[in-house]
Amino acid sequence: MSGKQHRGEATVERLLDAALRVYLAQGEKGFTVTAVRDLSGVSMGSLYHHFGSLRGLRTALAERWTGVLITEMTTALQQHENTRDAVHALVGAYMRFVLDNRDAALFLHMADTDRDTMTRGRELRDLQEARLSPLEQWVRPRIASGELADLPLPLIESLLLAPIVATARRWLAGIHDMDLAEATRILPERIWLSVSAGPTAASGPTNR
Repeated sequence: MSGKQHRGEATVERLLDAALRVYLAQGEKGFTVTAVRDLSGVSMGSLYHHFGSLRGLRTALAERWTGVLITEMTTALQQHENTRDAVHALVGAYMRFVLDNRDAALFLHMADTDRDTMTRGRELRDLQEARLSPLEQWVRPRIASGELADLPLPLIESLLLAPIVATARRWLAGIHDMDLAEATRILPERIWLSVSAGPTAASGPTNR
């Protein structure tokens, strides 16, 4: 890697780190080019060069951490041949991400980020579908083998992820009735039971 490329990557990292700190500290209204520039020490011209706009910076921030999260979940799935164990590992990976990257998790679970995600249209759907394809590749053969319930893929994804997302959002919001350690202990089996094909699958067969 040339010195110029290295400096460029370092600048991108500084901007993304500053963007996360500004967004969490000041919210959507305080998330401005000036605030990010002042905190990062990077020129306005460099910000526009690397991201095109403030919205581009925010989108890149969301994509960066969404990519990290999905990679960790996919890795957890692939480390287990047993489908029940893999589902348990998926839940654990998500919860570890939340604990290890609290600021990033808070950003990803904020209502503003969700709203922006919903309004980006076909471009975002294409990106999401591409990133979720490892999950789809994992799910489909297990439906075919009878280990997972024969349900539409979007519903399987919702059953796997929605309870974790809701739990993480509640904990990140500082609602004190949520014990994340207890949730991490209870949720995996509950989620497994919601997606398993039935008693035979619940007993934990090895994938064929």
